[in-house]
Amino acid sequence: MSFEGTAAALAVAMLGPMAPCGHAVPSASAEQTSGTTSTSAQADGTTARSQTGRLSFRESDPIEFEDHNGYVQLFDGKSLQGWDGDPSIWRVEEGAIVGESTLEKPSANSYITYRGFTGKNFDLKLEIKVEKGGGSGIQYRSKTGVPWLALRPGQAQPNLNWMDTGLQADFWYPVSPRTSTFTGQIYSENTPLRIIAWRGQVVHMDPGKPPRLVANIADREALGGYVRINDWNQYLIIARGGALIHILNGHLMAVLVDDDPNSPNNVSGEIGIEIEGAPSKVSVRDIWVKKY
Repeated sequence: MSFEGTAAALAVAMLGPMAPCGHAVPSASAEQTSGTTSTSAQADGTTARSQTGRLSFRESDPIEFEDHNGYVQLFDGKSLQGWDGDPSIWRVEEGAIVGESTLEKPSANSYITYRGFTGKNFDLKLEIKVEKGGGSGIQYRSKTGVPWLALRPGQAQPNLNWMDTGLQADFWYPVSPRTSTFTGQIYSENTPLRIIAWRGQVVHMDPGKPPRLVANIADREALGGYVRINDWNQYLIIARGGALIHILNGHLMAVLVDDDPNSPNNVSGEIGIEIEGAPSKVSVRDIWVKKY
């Protein structure tokens, strides 16, 4: 299957419309027919024939964001068991992992990493909120211990056990027009790739070639209208081989198909949470992963 087919198949097969709070949005019509009368879809999911003998077609049921069947919970809502990060930044507060950076005690990039899961192919669900400013992101297929590239002149290497390198699903507070466009994009943290697929883009990568834009999902600013400020947002990250999909509040934000087997995107890795900038308060809760 071509990369276009891979991206389209994943998007069509896995993405159902979701209501703003994660409740399924019923389809306008459970069945669409080419005849005047149709029968219900059969129990095995195949199409049935209408009374006129013409085929009827059934739309896929939308997923429920709260459906955790087959998922493993990565955060118990009470403690940071299994998580590794700077204790002066990260804590548990009201059932969420919270990272905070203040003007009085600003933090450079810092991450908290879950040490109990390593994977390449999975669905990752969580809720995230950023307040006061700054930025965050959900690291996946990531690793720690890699020397940090973005150092200011004279800056020493940070504690690399608390620094994640790898893919990131961005989420930023809209303190400027520039940062407001970051939320939803596919970013490669601490690698030369940096922003790979901006919000609203489907991007393809071939070995030895730079990323290429395949298609636009929707207007970047319009997609930004689905981002909730100072409130909880539902993030779904789908990773299958070289195909990566970011969905925020039920809306497709960015797609990457990376056909380079040696790409840093095509590896197994850990899951983490970032905080960047000051002041900033990042909260993440209900973290679930389903491994394939």
